[in-house]
Amino acid sequence: MTPRTLLLAAALLAVTAACNRADHLGRPPTMSEPQSTPEFTAMTTPELFLPETPQRPEADASLWAGEQSSLVRDRRAATRGDILTVVIEIDDRAEISNSSNRSRSAADEVSIPDFVGLPQSLDKRMTQGASMANAVDADSSSTYKGAGKVSRRDKLTLRVAATVIDRLPNGTLHIQGSQEVRVNFEMRELLVSGFVRPEDIGRNNEISYDRIAGARISYGGRGQIMDVQQPRYGQQVADIILPY
Repeated sequence: MTPRTLLLAAALLAVTAACNRADHLGRPPTMSEPQSTPEFTAMTTPELFLPETPQRPEADASLWAGEQSSLVRDRRAATRGDILTVVIEIDDRAEISNSSNRSRSAADEVSIPDFVGLPQSLDKRMTQGASMANAVDADSSSTYKGAGKVSRRDKLTLRVAATVIDRLPNGTLHIQGSQEVRVNFEMRELLVSGFVRPEDIGRNNEISYDRIAGARISYGGRGQIMDVQQPRYGQQVADIILPY
């Protein structure tokens, strides 16, 4: 990547960041329009059903009618546009501790005090203080010690209404839900999406997060406090580019 490309990317990132933060400059963050969400689209464009077969006259007096207003109808979400409650109760804890120790020492000594007179003969030709009596004397040692520990805990308890935005050919429901809560100048956003089986939905039209396949749960926010907690974009770019 050329320096010019890096400068253009940094400038584009700075402009985008400025636009995002200008949304709550001197005023609370703007909430998104519910009519622009996929949930609203699913509720306003329900699934297409085959024409119902004409009922017999005696069926009009039956208690087992299938209309939405029926008292005995199954209230669990089953089709596009239906709403169900997702219960999120995450309480995960992970602890990992590792330690290792290694120590090694070695000593070598080679001496030739007498070998057919050769050491004595060589001693005369060597510099003063040198002697073949103790030819080699070497010591070595090495020590290694390492330790590592990871301790993490995540706890999140939430409830959010989600909408069935699609029903797959195998009957699995694709759900998606969003929630925005604004307190003063801070916005809290909760997003959840995934795939659920209709039989996993409880009788009270609720489903636990651990029964959602491909679950995507996001809990975050935006606002003045969040801006202060995040490092500047220039610092984030420098952390990526700088090799040290």
